[in-house]
Amino acid sequence: MAAVKESALIVGAGSGLSAALARLFAKQGMKVILAARNTGKLEALARETGAEAFACDASKPADVQALFDGPVRAAGTPAIVVYNASGRVRGPIVDLDPAEVQKAIMVSCYGGFLVGQAAARLMLARGSGSIFFTGASASVKGYANSSSFAMGKFGLRGLAQSMARELAPKNIHVAHFVIDGGILQGPSDTRGASRGPDGMLLPEAIAETYLHIHRQNRTAWTWEVELRPWVETF
Repeated sequence: MAAVKESALIVGAGSGLSAALARLFAKQGMKVILAARNTGKLEALARETGAEAFACDASKPADVQALFDGPVRAAGTPAIVVYNASGRVRGPIVDLDPAEVQKAIMVSCYGGFLVGQAAARLMLARGSGSIFFTGASASVKGYANSSSFAMGKFGLRGLAQSMARELAPKNIHVAHFVIDGGILQGPSDTRGASRGPDGMLLPEAIAETYLHIHRQNRTAWTWEVELRPWVETF
């Protein structure tokens, strides 16, 4: 009887890191499921990796439940779930639209809770799995004119830390990744030239770290990782 194929779920999928994760997971022989509000942008990546793409607004409980009850269960309890979705509203605190700030926090933080909760329920029943949350510099440092992003990312980090302490003794590996720097979005990304050699993180290199943390022996688990270019000031 053939072995059951591992599956991986990436929520908030798009180009850059999500695409690199999808390619790497597919090369590892995993069945990849991509979820995003706009699935049209995922068509090429899905064809390339053999992944399936599904529409999901991670900030809406009904959408997340439908995702896990439908395609996720059909593929089998995921070996790994990655939450990449985030939202932000830039500007001085006195000028921010409260409704837009609420939307940003709902995506960056509340959506992480919904996806993490749904993933934990499936993984606890099986007794194993990895749940990973993608953070940013704003997870640990609030910048001027970026309060909504800091609120969302600080909250996501707190969620990850709490889940790690609760679920690690139950063989569920929860980790948070502080991505401290710009992620190169491909050859057309002009920011790379302006920042000098190695001035931006390569998404493929980040993806390798995610896979390494997923494969860690449980006698030496990591709950948080900081990744930045070697020339980045911090």
